[in-house]
Amino acid sequence: MRVVVNAAMSADGKIALRGGNPLTLSDDADMRRVQDMRAKSDAIVVGIGTVLADDPSLLAKTPGVKQPIRVVLDSKAQTPPNARVLNGAARTVVYVAKGNARRFPNADCVEAGEGRVDLRLVLRDLQARGAQSVMVEGGATVIGSFLRMGLVDDLYTWLAPVVVGGGAPSLVEGPGAERAEHVLKLKLAEATLLGKGVLLHYVPGG
Repeated sequence: MRVVVNAAMSADGKIALRGGNPLTLSDDADMRRVQDMRAKSDAIVVGIGTVLADDPSLLAKTPGVKQPIRVVLDSKAQTPPNARVLNGAARTVVYVAKGNARRFPNADCVEAGEGRVDLRLVLRDLQARGAQSVMVEGGATVIGSFLRMGLVDDLYTWLAPVVVGGGAPSLVEGPGAERAEHVLKLKLAEATLLGKGVLLHYVPGG
């Protein structure tokens, strides 16, 4: 299974406005790239924070493609029943922590992990459902968890030519490195001008 993280961020590494308010960063060229990636993926993963803040549909808009499995990581089963990800337009799985299973409209609910969702169990279950390529779209806590656990094969970040400033969420949230030897090392595989920004492709290593 291949796990790809994809995100857009500002030139100073922010993915939203101060206070966590949504900010559209991708231009039309990057939006087309994202839709192409979705169309080629077997599953698209987001956390409950993204669902509550942005209410994404997680659908590939490319005509005629098979829709990827929509995945929500939701340890406490907080996904609203009217969320767009539960609209029945594609297969959907909501992963919750043990003991938090409940019925969601148009979705399977799977317990995966004690206290919080275990990403390795999620990937194992998705593979059993036929997924070989997984696209992680966010948010920052989810991206950080995948990276820290060494589960990411490719990291794509599109840099928008804007600066947000302090107090706004970064691409990766959660526990940070306190010592230089603890930082996550990546290798820049490619840098491409795209639209008004730059697309950076990283792989593990460095």
